[in-house]
Amino acid sequence: MAAEQLVIVGGDAAGMAAASQARRLRKPDELAITAFERSHFASYSACGIPYWVGGEVDGPDALIARTPEEHRARDIDLRMRCEVTELDLERGRVRTRELDNGGRESWTGFDKLVLATGARPRRPGLPGIDAPGVHGVQTLDDGRALLDSLDASPGRRAVVVGAGYIGVEMAEALIRRDYEVTVLEQSAQPMSTLDPDMGALVHEAMCAMGIETVRGATVTGVLTDGDGRARAVTTEEAEYPADVVVLGLGVRPETTLAAAAGLPLGESGGLLTDLGMRVRGHDHIWAGGDCVEVLDLVSGQLRHIALGTHANKHGQVIGANVGGGYATFPGVVGTAVSKVCDLEIARTGLLERQAHAAGLRFVTVTVDATNRAGYYPGARPMHVKMLAERRTGRLLGVQIVGREGAGKRVDVAAVALTAGMTVEQMTALDLGYAPPFSPVWDPVLVAARKATAAVRDAGA
Repeated sequence: MAAEQLVIVGGDAAGMAAASQARRLRKPDELAITAFERSHFASYSACGIPYWVGGEVDGPDALIARTPEEHRARDIDLRMRCEVTELDLERGRVRTRELDNGGRESWTGFDKLVLATGARPRRPGLPGIDAPGVHGVQTLDDGRALLDSLDASPGRRAVVVGAGYIGVEMAEALIRRDYEVTVLEQSAQPMSTLDPDMGALVHEAMCAMGIETVRGATVTGVLTDGDGRARAVTTEEAEYPADVVVLGLGVRPETTLAAAAGLPLGESGGLLTDLGMRVRGHDHIWAGGDCVEVLDLVSGQLRHIALGTHANKHGQVIGANVGGGYATFPGVVGTAVSKVCDLEIARTGLLERQAHAAGLRFVTVTVDATNRAGYYPGARPMHVKMLAERRTGRLLGVQIVGREGAGKRVDVAAVALTAGMTVEQMTALDLGYAPPFSPVWDPVLVAARKATAAVRDAGA
């Protein structure tokens, strides 16, 4: 009997996790696996790119989890610099183009198909946005291009457009490279993944670090010099000189192929799947990673959240199901953590605007605490915000901004959200305590106590 043919579109986290898991379950004579990746790299940590650019980690090799040769040694036919340009679902085949071989095209048939096409950086259609010196940061190829641009830069002025996770991380990376950094953010505060009052804390800290952060800035274009290279970024109010421009405007699902093939997409443009990561309405097609929408376990709504943690889990689930096993991905609670210099920024669950959009009635509390016992050397300020459902006291969300030890505290809240705990139940959690690590009442539990009182005061 001929082996089944599995084709995977995309060779990063979700795609190669799926390939590896499927190979563990099925031998090459049972399942032939072919994966296509259009870039120069596969199985890498895109999250590490800002730290490579900033010189904190080596790259790109240090960011690669498994090389193409290692995948091929496990009987996974990984074809690099090979782009899938069309999905022919009726005939069960994909059209590919070899990017380094004169553009030669061919068709490859499949019995089962995995789409792991990732996401693409948002790049607004503004004058000069595609000029040399303007960089998105999504792949290792992007990171290498940015480093080449920095090495060739005639000056030391950088403008970062957008103050989300990538924006603040790239601002730090450029500060580390001794650039003068200006961050332009359209919202009232940086980090729109936080509520504005918590984002204001990030803004204050960024300014103290020497990062000029301009809020309410609507970018109108990029000016170029006589060679066509970026020299400044313009807004409705001002012009900001730049020797290099970095776009940190977030990403959107890369589902161009899926849309052309008529596969189901959600409101954000991400593919819709069932709990087994199978594309809805298609028994032989799976999808995972940054190209899909996932269930928010707190709000019950679908969201697009581009994170490597989810992508790897999606791949494991897909590989298990393709390989004849059974696995599910139940959803997410929206946990994320980042930093800019020594400021740690974390959130999980819903923001206020998301809770309103979900039709929830809730209370909010904030607490100012320290990351260690106040008397212990090195104690630093830490701010915690907590949302709880008004009637039930169910935890809805937590945001944390602080110094060392602040960010990973969000994991306690993430577990509580996943378990559907109330804030009152959280107050009894048996968390680790010693003066070097926490006050006797951990700041997350202090917030839970305050939220419990607020729920009681609010009544029904």
